[in-house]
Amino acid sequence: MLLHEPGRYPVAYFPIVGIPSGVLEPGEHTTRHRDLGPTSWYTVRSGEQSRQRAAWQHTELPDHAAELKGRVAFAWRAMDAFYEEDERIVGHAADNYHRIGIRRTGRHLVVRAGDRTVADSGRPLVLHESGCAPRWYVPRADIDETALTPVEGQTFCPYKGLCDYYDIGEARRAARSYRNAYREVDRIGDPVSFEPGEVDVHLDGVRLRLEPGQKVASPGVDRNLDLDETHPVGQP
Repeated sequence: MLLHEPGRYPVAYFPIVGIPSGVLEPGEHTTRHRDLGPTSWYTVRSGEQSRQRAAWQHTELPDHAAELKGRVAFAWRAMDAFYEEDERIVGHAADNYHRIGIRRTGRHLVVRAGDRTVADSGRPLVLHESGCAPRWYVPRADIDETALTPVEGQTFCPYKGLCDYYDIGEARRAARSYRNAYREVDRIGDPVSFEPGEVDVHLDGVRLRLEPGQKVASPGVDRNLDLDETHPVGQP
């Protein structure tokens, strides 16, 4: 069963009766969910491996959430892998209600880091994504790529693919690019997007600011991912 909560990634809950004996070890750690009540945490064991606080169960569910009774969720980052049918799901579970739209625009976008102009384009792409502020992608031909320093550590988006990051001077992870974007969003596969909280991004002469309430917390840098794993079966 997939639980959707505002501002959070979808979370899968599994019937506890379907979990092999010995996998879940009750712990002393408890928390309280603001909507679902008291929550007990488990250590997850498999062979000689164990992960503390790697699964949880809501123990006193309100009537409106009774369907979650007897179900347990596993912490995404504590597990080695999640699967739907025979395909590995990476990053986090996808939300079927999540939408992405990409449009070409003739608006003027300029990116500066201090006195240096990093990008100047009259043909950016704008990406609209559910719950997020519009994100602007600049063709590499309109970017001074000598300003971009690739950094280690990629993240994964189940809607766009594997994301690379760049430092710009002292600004850390100030730009991003999906150079191996999924086919459905391959229009952003080469362009670069800049973080208005790290460098100065001006759109038609107006400086962009981070918009409160529209930024979803990053799931963090993914472990042990390679390009083959991030593409579903049958997709290049």
